[in-house]
This record gives sequence, structure tokens and C-alpha cells, in this order.
Amino acid sequence: MKNLVYSLLFVLSIISFSCSSESVGDLVPQEIVDGPEIIVDVDVPENVITTPCSFDVAGITANSTVVIDCLLDLQGETVTLPASVNFDFAGGDIINGKLIFAGGTIDGRLLSSKLEVEGDVQLKSPTFKFYAVRWELVEGTTTEDLAQKNVAILENTFELVKRLQGNTVEINKLNAFFDVSRVTSTTSNQNFYPSVEAINVPSDFNLIMTENTNLRVIPTNRGSGVLLAARDVENVTITGGNFWGDRDQHIYSRPEAEEGQFLLMLHGARNVVVDGITMRMGSAGSMNINSIGFTYEPDYIASRDIVIKNCLVEESRRMSLSITDGYDIIVENNTFVNTGRHRELSDGSTVGYAINIEALRTRNDAGELVLWELAQDITIRNNTERGSRIGGITVSIGERVTIENNTMESKIVYSTTNNTKIINNTFTASEQSAGSPALIAGGEGPTVYNNEVSGNTFSGYGVAIAAFNDDVKINNNIINECLSGIQIKNATNMTINGNKITSSRTSSKGVSAQLTTADNVTIMGNDISVQGNHLYFVELNQGAREENFNVMVDNNMFRTPVSSVFSKTNGVTYQNNDSQGGLQLINASKISLATNDIVSPSHGVRLSEVNSEISITGNSISVPSGSFQCIKDDSSNANAIGTDTGNTCGTR
Repeated sequence: MKNLVYSLLFVLSIISFSCSSESVGDLVPQEIVDGPEIIVDVDVPENVITTPCSFDVAGITANSTVVIDCLLDLQGETVTLPASVNFDFAGGDIINGKLIFAGGTIDGRLLSSKLEVEGDVQLKSPTFKFYAVRWELVEGTTTEDLAQKNVAILENTFELVKRLQGNTVEINKLNAFFDVSRVTSTTSNQNFYPSVEAINVPSDFNLIMTENTNLRVIPTNRGSGVLLAARDVENVTITGGNFWGDRDQHIYSRPEAEEGQFLLMLHGARNVVVDGITMRMGSAGSMNINSIGFTYEPDYIASRDIVIKNCLVEESRRMSLSITDGYDIIVENNTFVNTGRHRELSDGSTVGYAINIEALRTRNDAGELVLWELAQDITIRNNTERGSRIGGITVSIGERVTIENNTMESKIVYSTTNNTKIINNTFTASEQSAGSPALIAGGEGPTVYNNEVSGNTFSGYGVAIAAFNDDVKINNNIINECLSGIQIKNATNMTINGNKITSSRTSSKGVSAQLTTADNVTIMGNDISVQGNHLYFVELNQGAREENFNVMVDNNMFRTPVSSVFSKTNGVTYQNNDSQGGLQLINASKISLATNDIVSPSHGVRLSEVNSEISITGNSISVPSGSFQCIKDDSSNANAIGTDTGNTCGTR
């Protein structure tokens, strides 16, 4: 079966591994292969009767049913059966020969490596139970050669079940190593294709495993591989079981090398459900979803209609799930733990995110975008992430990604994406992640637009939301006990509306913009209670061609007696706000303060150094009685305030 696909694989189909294939190299030392002892609890099949059969197979007649309640030894013979013979199971077995059918059925419990079946025949039941001992699959500690043979045994059994019109293989107790790191082709094409050398499942097929099923990657020194793959197939479910990688036993070419083996790959797969698998210690990562070929090639096959659900993924080395090509993908109700963390015997290498969405694209010599891969229409929901070394989810290159209702301990990042929504997630900082941003909304260029961050809850981070660049809506988030609520940088066409920011941390800030630009940015309807500054704008819009940039601050509630600061800031309209703190304007220009209600513990509005084109109109300002002023102009230049009308001043 494997040989049939080699001629199709001239394309570099392993681009998602972010490294080129390694040569086979020398065999791993035996002590590394053996590793710790693996305890095997053999699953005992139902074939318990060993009494020889008393009938002669030559006497079997057409349209008959043969009940196997004995041991039928064919003694190396090939038996051609008459039409429509059915073999039923009653505790016996058939060994040492071949049956050629002309119609009829056979109970799957009679199949084994000791019986060949040919002709027109199908399984009595579409569900087949796999027992390792009936197929000479070696369990427990073994050699590379036997582990590679295990791959062929399991895959060939799947194919046999399909050929006999079965659609489900059930595995209960199995604890075996598999070598998926070497070329098995006997043709002239000796290139290594990870998803070909993996244990492959066929189309229209269900693989059902239990908590007693353990599929293990045998440790090697070779660069890449995949334990189980769905390659160019459709209508597949893979359920349950434990997949074990060789992370701590793998021999890497160097500590940070981008190599190792994945535990599951969906490669040009369609309509696939992965449900309830536990994956641990993937040496490259745990899961990868990608395409066969590239988008501009005639034989390109994208993965699509994929569901990954209810899985537990622990201690993956580089990433837990990477999506480099595919669409209509749902990732839900999974738990990702300690992705990319450095361990005593293996570092975390690159990436360090639980979920990495990163389609490959480049620009040609004419500057035109070349889409090698596409990652689109992806939903990541109701997952739990904790302990990731760098972050929880990154959308490096992807489109129409929805990340919702996840419980996060690390950060979410997007860069080159459009129509992406990060909504209704809960971020709670750990000791490790407390100093970093919880969410980084970034990216620039013509393909970054119409992104949304809304309805999320953030607790305990250094920065809750760091928003960069173009066209993002940051609305209706709840931010608790973060040192900085929302930071903006190089922002255009951005809305920051309806957020609630609360922090008792010393020097905490609500919304800040430092050493950057902001144009067509609206900050409206937010409720902010912090201990440092409600707004902190420093060196904003100070460059050439930024004279007419503007930030609108409208109808916000600033509840604590701390100031908003506009220092070396150009182009802010501050209107209709209710503030319990005053405003400081330092080297500011084109600032309009209109119809605000300001109750300040010191001066209401204070200007210092050089200010220009300052408009203060229609505000209600209240200050403590004594030496405080509603508007205190300490500007070093004359006429800093261009307009000062309609303001009311009160003391208390």
C-alpha cells in the first residue's frame, strides 16, 4: 500500500516541520532503544478452544454456515470454498493456511497472521477487535526492526478490515513501540515522508482505543517522523488511547534542534474527528494539520472539516498542535499542559506555544503575495491551557480564526490575520506568565484587518492587552489586577469600547500609548479604576505626517483619584468623560477637552512646559478648596490655551 503513494510525493510535503529531513544515520545505541522497562498486560483473545476440528474442509457445501468451536488447522493448504460459505465464531480458531471465498462472511475473531483470506468475502460484523498476540505484534521493550514491523502489522490489519468491508477497529490492551523514522519503500524513491511511514488509517474508518491502549514512538536519533497519520483520507474517527513520544530519549543533533517526531498528523485529510486521545512527550510536537502539496499546485489537497476534541496533551516539546494548512477546523474541549517547557533531558526548542497557526507564504520578485499554504475558518473553543513556555495560542498567519471560551494561563497572540475573533476567554496569570502580556493583538499590512478582542476576562498580568497596528476592536473586556490594562502602539482604525479595567496595584494604568502613533482610535464607554493613571499617553504622534492624527476619548468613567497624562502628545479629543482625577498636559498639542465632569484631588487641568492649540470648553471642574485651581496653566509659552470657554469651576 505504501509503495503506491511514493510517486506522488515529489513536493516537499514536510514544510510544516520547519526543518529538512535528516538522513537515517546510525542505529541508536541499544540502551537508548530499550529505555525503561514497559509493563505489558496482554489482552487475551476469545480463541480458547484448542480441540482439533473433526470435520474435513473439503466437505463444506455451498450456502452453508461453519461454526468454528474447535481448532481448524489447514496444514499449509489453500482451500477454495464453494459459493456463499459463512464462518461463525464459537471459541475456536483457523490456522496455517489460506481460504479463498466465493461470497460469504467470516467472523473477525477468526482472523490472524496465521490465516490468509482472499476472494469475495466480508466480515460478519463491521467492527473488528484487534489483539496483538494474534498478529505477532511485539509489545513492550523491543528493537527498532521489530518496532518498524509493528507499524506494518497494525496498518496492514486496518487495510485488511477495510478490504473485508469492515469500518471499525477496536483496540483495548496494547503497549507497543513503533519505529516510524525510517524509509520502507523498496522503489527507487528513497526519500523520507513522515506521514507515509506512520501508522496510517484508511478512509471511511473508525479507530477506537481505550485507556489501556499505549502507542509509543521508539527513541531514535533520526530527524523526523509521525506516529499515526490520516493521509489523503476522508470520513475517519480516531478515538481514545495514549500516544507516547520519545522527547526525553530522543537523540537530537543539537539541543535546540527543530526535529523529532509528531504523534498525530492529519495530512490532506477530510472529515476527520480526533476524540479523547492522551498525548504525551512528543519530541517535535503532538499534532500537526497540513496539506499535501501547496495551493498553487494541481495536486494540492487541503485538510478540511477537522474536529480535535476532548484530548489531553502534555509535555510536548515544540508545540502541542500546529495548523499550517486547512480549513473548517474545530479544536474544542482539549487540555494543553506544559507545552515547550525545558526539561532536564530535553529543551523546549522553538515555538513554545500550545497551538500554533502558521501558514507559509512569501512574496515573489514582483512583490506579489504567494500563498504556499492556507489556514482558514478555524475555531478554537472551550479548551484549557496552562504552563506553556512562551504562550497558549498564536495565529501567525491565518484567516477567519475564532478563539472563544478558552481558559488560558499563558498568552494569545495574533499577527498576520484578518477577520479573527478572540472572544469570551478567561486569562488568569500564573507565576510564570504574570510579567507578560495576556493578549498581543498585532500585525500590519493589507492582509491585517477586521479583528476583534471582546468579552474576555484578564486577571493578574503585567499587561492585559497589547494592541498593535490596524483595524482591531477591543470591546467589553474585563481586566482585573493587571499592571497595565490596554497598551496601544502604531494604532489605526482601532476601537477600545466598553471595557472595565480595575486594579489595586501600585502605579497601575488603564490605557497607555508610549513612543508611538495612534490615528482614528476611539476610546469610549470604558470604566477604569486604577492606581497610577487612567490614561498615559507619552510621545504620541510626534513624527512627520502625524500632525493630524487623532485619538477620541469619549464618555468614559474614570473612577479613582488619579490623573490622565498627555505628555509630548498630539491630537487627542477628550470629551463627555466623568473623571475622579485631573488631567496633566505636558508639551502637548491639539488637545481638546470638552464637556467633561472632572472631580480632582489636586488641580483639575494642569499645563506645563510648551503646549499649543489646547482647547478647554464646557467642562465642569471641581477641586479641593485652598491653593488648587480648576485650570492651572504653567506653560512656558504664551497662548498655550487657544480656547477656554464655558467651563464651570467649583471647590469642595
